[in-house]
Amino acid sequence: MENRGGTSMGGSPALPRRALAELVGTAALVAVVVGSGIQAGTLSQDSGVQLLANSLASAIGLGLLIALLGPVSGAHLNPVVTLCVWWAGRRSPDRPAGRGIVVYIAAQLAGAVAGALLAEAMFGRPAGVRSTQLRSDDHLLLGETVATAGLVLLILGLQRIGRAQLAPAAVAGYIAAAIWFTSSGSFANPAATVGRSFTDSLTGIAPDSLPGFVTAQLVGGALGAALAAAVYGPSAAPRAESPPAPRAES
Repeated sequence: MENRGGTSMGGSPALPRRALAELVGTAALVAVVVGSGIQAGTLSQDSGVQLLANSLASAIGLGLLIALLGPVSGAHLNPVVTLCVWWAGRRSPDRPAGRGIVVYIAAQLAGAVAGALLAEAMFGRPAGVRSTQLRSDDHLLLGETVATAGLVLLILGLQRIGRAQLAPAAVAGYIAAAIWFTSSGSFANPAATVGRSFTDSLTGIAPDSLPGFVTAQLVGGALGAALAAAVYGPSAAPRAESPPAPRAES
């Protein structure tokens, strides 16, 4: 049940507020990624400079969004993170429920598309132009699997050792590194991947490449969750308060 303060009876923000945080946060994240890519492409033709600018802006933006929205929704901003948090908490008496999962993922997908369209509009580019950048080579899919597995292992690992408060800096640092060390550029986010199909800038991905990339991300997420269970134990519980997971409202 929701009280007048907009919180559930359990004390966490009500589902509509958490979903709004996920929508706004994912939109902002994709706007940062796409917008910084457009800006980098405008200011320099050097691919190394473009990648450096885009990686720094993306990492800083992500860290700030996690710090800002983490207390509201957990700042998943990523369907793979939402699914893995649900799976990791399945033995908890306060287990995340199906309705919250669906609402979170729908909000993330809608936010990602809105963020890409917003970035295009801010730079005076035609909105909704689909990307033509094919990213379907096997080595790119392997890179995306590795990038997503590392992200999930990091997030679940921090929860298991009671250091979830380090997530803003740790996740931002990991993404900044993964953009450089993976062949795929570390999308590591199905919602952001869908959103980035709506921009024909250097950060875009062709719609035909979406099935392969999203599949690689889901496989990577499962691998990361399995690694977290193997390293920390399948029944390990967080020793400090973790970000709220999506739950059904009563």
